[in-house]
Amino acid sequence: MQQTSTAASEPALAQPAPVRRLKSLDALRGFDMFWIAGGEEIFYVLAKTTGWAWAAFMAQQFTHVEWNGFRPYDCIFPLFLFMAGVSTPFAVGSRLERGVPKGELARKMITRGLILVLLGIIYNNGILVKTLSETRFGSVLGRIGLAGMCGQLIYLYFPNPKVQYAWFAGLLLAYWAMMKLIPVPGCGAGLLTIDCSLAGYIDRSIMPGRLYLKVHDPEGLFSTLPAIGTALLGIFSGQLLKSEGRTANRGQKTLWLVLGGLSCLVLGYSWGLVFPINKNLWTSSFVLVAGGWSVLMLALFYWIIDVKNVSGWAFFFTVIGMNSILIYIAGEFIDFEYAAKFFFEGILSFFAEPVRAVGAIVGLLAVKWAFLYILYTKKVFLRV
Repeated sequence: MQQTSTAASEPALAQPAPVRRLKSLDALRGFDMFWIAGGEEIFYVLAKTTGWAWAAFMAQQFTHVEWNGFRPYDCIFPLFLFMAGVSTPFAVGSRLERGVPKGELARKMITRGLILVLLGIIYNNGILVKTLSETRFGSVLGRIGLAGMCGQLIYLYFPNPKVQYAWFAGLLLAYWAMMKLIPVPGCGAGLLTIDCSLAGYIDRSIMPGRLYLKVHDPEGLFSTLPAIGTALLGIFSGQLLKSEGRTANRGQKTLWLVLGGLSCLVLGYSWGLVFPINKNLWTSSFVLVAGGWSVLMLALFYWIIDVKNVSGWAFFFTVIGMNSILIYIAGEFIDFEYAAKFFFEGILSFFAEPVRAVGAIVGLLAVKWAFLYILYTKKVFLRV
């Protein structure tokens, strides 16, 4: 699950970390990836082994809503895409200021997007070649790649913020209109079910291979259109944080982020009354709700780390955030569980079942973090 700052658009492996980085963004990216890497398993295991009501409640919050609705875990993926947008004004903007031609930047954006699509296909299907019908082409990384790429191209070729806002509003309104008004053969218009949504029908018609839910893919092509809006929300936030002049005060920037996040939530939950909040369909209301929470989380991390300069606690997450894509795909090729059992199984055998179960998850996370920390000390980072 996107997304780097100053070197975000240059494909490279094992390159030094950029000097200019938004510390809060690295920490927030690491916080997001912590849950993707297995942090949510702590609540699952606690709920299963203890039966504690609070653990069961938290475990439920770290599951996806089956169709309509929103839980905190539904924000994990869009937050990652949102942060890819936040980094854009720092990464792309600095290159524009140095006079790098737009054509060169566009080629790098497209290359990065296609690399992420390819990595997503490999993550879903492994490196062994499968038949076309067995291959799933939609993926989390693919959506980050395509939506992030389109958002960056809009930022590059439409630098006027008012035009960017028009793109944002136009994408969300157009998606709403198409989903509600265009009829689906055998179903009619406006049905937002797994079998009858326009997004599912278009993906079944044009996407090769298999869809994740057979008749629908939550990372399909058509629902990538509103996902561009998620990336644009990140770009708007990044532009604010990078801005100078009257908005140079960091405290004021934090306030603007909070107001923007709250506005998105009000609009999103209101829109959800007529266009349900749905992650699988990536509805326009979902873009605003997930985006609103993402902006508020960015505001919190920015205020604590960059405004108040209280950053020591964030080092744990920064180590993860600096190699977020690597740890996302590494589990498919590295047996972290074997290493965790080797180091911790003997010690945990002396404890009762709940402690053993939670300790196993903590041990697995510790092994993953140690792996990333070694790479961090060696300044080895996977940049796409």
